Amino acid sequence: MRRGNDKCSLPRRRRAVNPMAEYDRLPADLRRWLNGAALPWSPRSALRAWQGALRDAGGDAASAARALSGIEERLLQRDAAKVWGASHPKTARGAVTAQ
Repeated sequence: MRRGNDKCSLPRRRRAVNPMAEYDRLPADLRRWLNGAALPWSPRSALRAWQGALRDAGGDAASAARALSGIEERLLQRDAAKVWGASHPKTARGAVTAQ
């Protein structure tokens, strides 16, 4: 039986041989963003998302970080009901919208 936060729909993949070395090779701005991330991003998936966000933002790291935060928020909303229950504030029904 699966418990806790491992109920999310993120795909499971083989882990890197040395995930810390892979993390250490990430760009400094991405590592700073990952330090506050709510989800357990793998270095590989974080780098892929970062490169796309950075490309879309024209090289602006702050805009790329905001884009990753948006991606993460959508992932949290998608999985919140399954992980924490339908009444959790992050669920699609209970999501707080910015005004």
